[in-house]
Amino acid sequence: MKRIGITGGIGSGKSVVSNLLRVMGYRVYDTDSEARRLMNTSPELKRQIAEAFGDDVYTDGSLNRPLLASRAFGHPDRVARLNAIVHPAVRADFDRWSHSRPDELCFVESAILYESQLDRLVDEVWLVTAPEALRIERVQQRSGLTADEVRRRMASQMDEEERRRRATHILYNDGRQSLIAAVLSLLEEPR
Repeated sequence: MKRIGITGGIGSGKSVVSNLLRVMGYRVYDTDSEARRLMNTSPELKRQIAEAFGDDVYTDGSLNRPLLASRAFGHPDRVARLNAIVHPAVRADFDRWSHSRPDELCFVESAILYESQLDRLVDEVWLVTAPEALRIERVQQRSGLTADEVRRRMASQMDEEERRRRATHILYNDGRQSLIAAVLSLLEEPR
């Protein structure tokens, strides 16, 4: 079994690569959606989050994401506490998920692959990257954020050069090169 991590900054095109892989028949674990699922379904995770951020972050058993965000974000110590609760649960869930079909190549998509220590569970890391101006434009188009808001989000993520140093392969999603061809080329490499 081979497990490959897909990472990159906001607006880089991680989801584009993940969707290409899904179309090709590969399994891709999306950490964002799985973290949301776990925060709503895992009794232990729900207990820990409610203990740390107040019982009212859950209404009728469902997570009130805006309320949790208002209590966590903007406070580095609270973000660290939330991450210390959620990241281990996501890692364990990905590990179980990936071992459910051990004969297959599978992928995990995460903007915070290194920060959440998911890189320790994969055999290689594919970094999806694009020029900053293009990334800002993409995020603005899909979210309505201002350029300054996008830059602030970028600044809160791992430095692009650090990601490049740690990645096994780099996929350039700048519109000048075929991303499909690059993905196919990586898939053809012996593992």
